[in-house]
Order: sequence, then C-alpha cells, then structure tokens
Amino acid sequence: MSSESRPRAQVCLPRPQGGWWRLAPGDQGLLLPAPGPSSAVGRGRLDIKGWPSHRQGEGEGVEGSPCGLGHLTIEVSAQKPRVLQGDNAPQSPYQRLSRRMLDISGDRGVLKDVIREGAGELVTPDAAVLVKYSGYLEHMDKPFASNCFRKTPRLMKLGEDITLWGMELGLLSMRRGELARFLFKPTYAYGTLGCPPLIPPNTTVLFEIELLDFLDSAESDKFCAFSAEQQDQFPLQKVLKVAATEREFGNYLFRQNRFYDAKVRYKQALLLLRRRSAAPEEQHLVEAAKLLVLLNLSFTYLKLERPTTALHYGEQALIIDRKNAKALFRCGQACLLMTEYQKARDFLVRAQKEQPFNHDINNELKKLASYYRDYTDKEKEMCHRMFAPYDNGSTVGEN
Repeated sequence: MSSESRPRAQVCLPRPQGGWWRLAPGDQGLLLPAPGPSSAVGRGRLDIKGWPSHRQGEGEGVEGSPCGLGHLTIEVSAQKPRVLQGDNAPQSPYQRLSRRMLDISGDRGVLKDVIREGAGELVTPDAAVLVKYSGYLEHMDKPFASNCFRKTPRLMKLGEDITLWGMELGLLSMRRGELARFLFKPTYAYGTLGCPPLIPPNTTVLFEIELLDFLDSAESDKFCAFSAEQQDQFPLQKVLKVAATEREFGNYLFRQNRFYDAKVRYKQALLLLRRRSAAPEEQHLVEAAKLLVLLNLSFTYLKLERPTTALHYGEQALIIDRKNAKALFRCGQACLLMTEYQKARDFLVRAQKEQPFNHDINNELKKLASYYRDYTDKEKEMCHRMFAPYDNGSTVGEN
C-alpha cells in the first residue's frame, strides 16, 4: 500500500515543556497501514520525536524534552484519532491492582495486599497450616479453585501438601487470623504450560488466603525423638510448648472426627508431661497442662465408645482438680454408658453444683432420669414375672 492510500489523521499531544504539538503521520513519523486497503479506520504505530518515553535518550529528541523517541498506537478514524496503547496506556485489573501491592519475592513474582491484619508470630517454614483459599483468573468472578465450601479445611504441611511455590512464599509472610490477597506470576504459579483446561499458559493468578491457624510440627517431632534424658536438658517452657503443640494437633484431628489419631497425639503430650520433673514453684504449670490433656483423653475415649477408659482419665483429672465441672461431667457420661446409674448421678449432681446453669449437664441429668426410669420399669416387670403365681400352664406358656 502506498503512503497516499494510508489513512491520514491529526493528533494533538502535549509538549513536555508546555503547549501542544499538532501532528499527523507524515509530519513526525510513519503510521503503519490500516487493516483493509480501502478502510478509513485502522490502527498503527506513530513514532514521535520528543514524546515522553520510558526509554530515555532514544532518538534525537527536541530541545527541552525529557525523553527521546516515544511510541503511541493510534486508532485512525475520520472523526477523531484516539491513543490506545503507549506509555500511559490503559491497564488490566491485575496490573492496576499490582501497583499498590507489596513485593515479597524480590522480583515482583509474588505480590501481597493485606485485607485484615493477623496477630502473633509468622508462619514457620516447617509448619502445618490451616487455611481457607480461593483462586481466580483475571476477568472471572467465580474461583477456579477453593476450599471455602468445606466445614473444616484440611491441615496442609508446608513443603509437602502445597504445590504452588507462590502460595508457600505467601503463607510464610502471614500471621494467625490474617486475610490477604496475592498475585502469583506464572513462574510462581502454573508455569509456562498452565494447567489445561482451567489455567491457560503463562497466566497470572490471584489468590485470597485466610490463615486460620498453623502448627509447628517439626519442632515437636524433633523433640519427641530425643530420649528422656536428653529432654530433661531442655527448660520446662520448651517441654510445655511441645506438649501444647501435640495437644493442638490432637484437637485438630478430633474436629476431623479422627478420634484414634487424636488419642495418639494426646497420649504423647501426656507422656512428655508425666516424665518431666519440675521445681515445686513450677509444678502447677505442669499440672495445669496435664489437666487439659486428661480432659481431652476422657472425651476422646467416650467418642471411641470406651467408657471405662474415659472414666479412668476423668478420675485422674479430678485428682488434679476435684471440683472441675468438665471432669465430673465426663465421668458422669462414662458411668451412664456403663449403666452405673447411681455413680453417674453422683458425678452429674456434683458437676451441676459447680455449674448450675450448664445446659449440657442439666440435659445429661434428664437423660439419666429417663434411662433410670426405663431400667426400674424393666426390673419391676422381670421381678413380677419371676414371683407371679402360676395359675395354670397356659398362662405360663403365654408368658
């Protein structure tokens, strides 16, 4: 196509030093051909000397201009040319969002925007994290990946269960309770190939992540591998921290209805506390930690339908705190399952005395009264049958 047949247009551009340039393609640059040979509307690139550009010093420039050669893409029409792309071109939603986000990877591959601040320590590299997350593609309202529909999210181990490098880096920058938004460039997400059919190649993705909790299992696992003699070399606070971590793991497993696995964690915590000797002034710290674990074990064995063991751990808790309402309640529940109604009543009445308005305790007493009434009715009926006079054989046969 000859230069005469190309669409012609003028465009007004501000001078860096003030005023305006009134330019046309033939004046300061070359407008590339429009899509059709006879089209009056098209797109092309106009090279203008002296227009501000990010590439400083390119081209001759003009006197007073801070830059050399700039490139603008012009939409050519008979009415009004319009700048589409260039140094001040419109940006995509993710590009606009990235401008106010914090770079946590050092190369702007992982960007972070805190929505709600967290509290406490940062996530440790070997932690197991409890998170809610949703992943989004640009220009899409619905997430392509999310675990928010789960009632209780799965506990994930850093370095093992999390496949996105960007998510792992993001989690290491978070604290408990924090809610944050992240942009992951392809290198930190799904790479050059993407993940067909959901994720196109070379795609930047957005993730919203809420850190519910995290547990540093590496420290606990390493400590538990030591012998009793080696553990005694550590300060008491270290033992209490590890025991608390084991108990927290047990609590999480309990909430997942994994009662057998929870029992293992609780018993490990109890073992650490039992074999650790403490100075008299620190013994109350050990006893307080043991009480919590014993209560957890009693409840877990009730869930495992082993009331005798549940009663055993409940009574051990009462040795530490004889008025503990929760321990009395667990013992009462265990005795009720064992059909030892008098013992169950004794424990539950003591629990009610400590917490008169506790809904669970009062309901358990009502259940006990109902069970005991059914039991006495059956016992009366059995006694009646045993000692009733035998008037005739047919009556005996019918009975």
